[in-house]
Amino acid sequence: MITATIPAWFEEIQQSAKAEYDTLPMPSRKDENWRFGNLKQLDFDGFTPEDSSEISYNIPELPAGVICLPFEEALQQHGELVKEHFMKREARLGSAKYTALHKANVKSGLFVYVPDGVSVKKPIEVNHVISGAKKIAFPHTLIITGKNAEISVVDRFASASDDDAGLCIAVNDLIAGDGSKLSYCAIQELNLSSRMIQVNATQLGRDAHAIAFTLNTGAQWARNEAISHMEGEGAHSDMLSCSIPSGTQQYDQRTYQHHAAAHTNSDLLYKNTLYGTSRTVFSGLILVDQGAHYTDAYQTCRNLMMEDTAEANSMPGLEINADQVKCSHGSTSASISDEEIFYLRARGIQPQKARRLIANGFSTEAVERMRNDRLEELVIEAIDRKFASL
Repeated sequence: MITATIPAWFEEIQQSAKAEYDTLPMPSRKDENWRFGNLKQLDFDGFTPEDSSEISYNIPELPAGVICLPFEEALQQHGELVKEHFMKREARLGSAKYTALHKANVKSGLFVYVPDGVSVKKPIEVNHVISGAKKIAFPHTLIITGKNAEISVVDRFASASDDDAGLCIAVNDLIAGDGSKLSYCAIQELNLSSRMIQVNATQLGRDAHAIAFTLNTGAQWARNEAISHMEGEGAHSDMLSCSIPSGTQQYDQRTYQHHAAAHTNSDLLYKNTLYGTSRTVFSGLILVDQGAHYTDAYQTCRNLMMEDTAEANSMPGLEINADQVKCSHGSTSASISDEEIFYLRARGIQPQKARRLIANGFSTEAVERMRNDRLEELVIEAIDRKFASL
């Protein structure tokens, strides 16, 4: 929690954000960015922005020059860096009102700066334990990499108890410098009384490579907005997600792949495995600016329907304003076939276990594309915990 002296410029930002939140309208059925969304989940009456959550860090030995601090300490010690990069992007996928609320109340999080040419081999792990009924947590992650630097970070979100109805509004700023590699992973395992909004903004310089992965297994309702701005030639963005809703859980996913420079690449793969009467929404847009020639972009959302009562809504889209581009998008929804079950039963595997093996394997492709053993291990452990509870 920010208890020391707050820079005057940050106080001004928070005051301005509070006024912005008060003036911005609530999302409505007429908003395209909330199509198929459950607006009832945006009723936060009775919630107070009093963050009683705890945050802990698992930080490996860091090379000289790397700055890794809690957000509140970075605000005091490296204010100029924070000021230069903190929430500079517009939340254009529907949650502008809630990012303003975040900006007005942010109290915790992580700040990482990796200078030019420095590589951090092991990931930085951050654990957010959300506590307090009717309380709102506002964790913020700000990662900045210099030229040809490398870093990986994982945020894990969990609840302190099984009962408290909490709300988490998390925002990330991921700034990948020229030629750098930045990997980010978010693992969401909140209790079934909680809700979450997470907005991720990635900015890539020339020849930079960014990987952003999201896993959803918890929360009653979660809204994920992921934006990737490829601003330098040769930039490459991987946008990955696995979600495993069950019961009455609902996951709302919105994505934006913005190709602002020529010779840029992006590849989005979202996989949802649905049980019970759960529901998912996916809406994605690939935007290719004028002059962003030779763009190569893909967008895929695949839904595995484990029960007939589940519902998946997918709306992929393209907007191309340049020549010599290769872009594609698609979405599929299917259930496990009888042939797959028969194949495994013929090898002595019982039907229930066979279905779980298939569902587990369905997520593997997205997980393996992180190409980071420790991040993959953490995600697989969380996936296994989810399947063990079904």
